[in-house]
Amino acid sequence: MTTFVMIPGAGGAGRFYWREVATELERLGHGAVPVEIRGDDPALGLPDYAAITDEAIGEHRDIVLVAQSMGGFTVPMLTKLDRVARIVFVNAMIPLPGETPGQWFGSVGQRAAFEAAAVADGRPTEFDVDTVFLHDIPAEIRATMGEGDRNPAETPFGQPCTFQRWPDVPLHVVVGAGDRLFPPRPPSACRPPAPRDRRRRDPRRSPGRQEPSHRGHRATPHLRRGRSSQVTQAQADT
Repeated sequence: MTTFVMIPGAGGAGRFYWREVATELERLGHGAVPVEIRGDDPALGLPDYAAITDEAIGEHRDIVLVAQSMGGFTVPMLTKLDRVARIVFVNAMIPLPGETPGQWFGSVGQRAAFEAAAVADGRPTEFDVDTVFLHDIPAEIRATMGEGDRNPAETPFGQPCTFQRWPDVPLHVVVGAGDRLFPPRPPSACRPPAPRDRRRRDPRRSPGRQEPSHRGHRATPHLRRGRSSQVTQAQADT
């Protein structure tokens, strides 16, 4: 049995965001620990998110640490990375040392990629929650999403991700083929698999978009295999 500790993106509603994946993992005999963060609280920031995740890890060992979207900024700030066997990024923002989440968007060219993908698809280039996040979520799940909705505070977007290097464990990237916020096709440079390589290295593509967790049976195999874009510390430091 493997324990999966799963960090949510901005807003921090981990139990809601990961509920379908957690159910599927537990059905398969694994442990699932969704991390719950009050991401709407302006008093909390990246160091607090890391402390909450450390607490969620607790005494578990040899875990698979999964991070979605802005959850990628929490990963390198953890103090319990010695308990992590591998890291899986899901449509994630992967930081450079000292980078803030706010800086990341400009550094990887997210806006240009977002607009180019929208034009290519014949969609408006303005951000709209329904169009970008909710367009292909099953109706029965979408009807319950209000209960878990949480608007993120601005605090963490201006805070640097304080770390020196990535842990010496395999790093994997899972990309939603239909992700409209961080488009996987060129010219996007979003979600690099290594901190010093802002390009993609053949990440594993899964069905869906920015929120693939709501199709638990389709997202779970990618978390279990974790064979996409495996990057060791030696590669990351080159």
